[in-house]
Amino acid sequence: MQMEELKIIERIQKGDTNAFSYLVTKYQDVVFSIALKVLKNRDEAEEVAQETFIKAFRSISSFRGKSKFSTWLFSIAYNTCITNVRKKKFSTTSIDQVPLSEEEEDWDDFGFTEEEKSKMLEMSLKKLPEDDYTLVILYYYEEQSIEDISHIVGLSESNVKVKLHRARKKLHSIMSDLMKKEIYSQP
Repeated sequence: MQMEELKIIERIQKGDTNAFSYLVTKYQDVVFSIALKVLKNRDEAEEVAQETFIKAFRSISSFRGKSKFSTWLFSIAYNTCITNVRKKKFSTTSIDQVPLSEEEEDWDDFGFTEEEKSKMLEMSLKKLPEDDYTLVILYYYEEQSIEDISHIVGLSESNVKVKLHRARKKLHSIMSDLMKKEIYSQP
């Protein structure tokens, strides 16, 4: 699959601009998903997704195949999102400022159905800061490797591991709090 992609990129680099549509079709959903998760605004995410592909097209001559194309593209998407966020000067809570729960509850003990747990997980994910949310999504949902995530977000692999660990702990804490609130709010 990667060889086919490299051949398409080579064609684009030689001037076959129509071949780029293959890459757009293949990656548009993931790029949009990254943008939506970071920006949390559908219109902005669509704009950033388009901007990502424009930037990728304009700089495809610099792509040398040292990493996977998807890693290179997702890095452009992520950095474009971060630039967009910085322009708007949204403030985010640092994960270091949030106390972590030392309790390790077994969520099955709460008696929730899989559907209820899934909804609470989705709600909990939305409460994570953008950077943490993106790391969790890239690792668990997009199944990117630590090395690829490192290239995408511009952090060392060890820093990605630490941040991912902290994001999981924070996610666990948020989800536990949601479940406890749900339990105590029932008659």
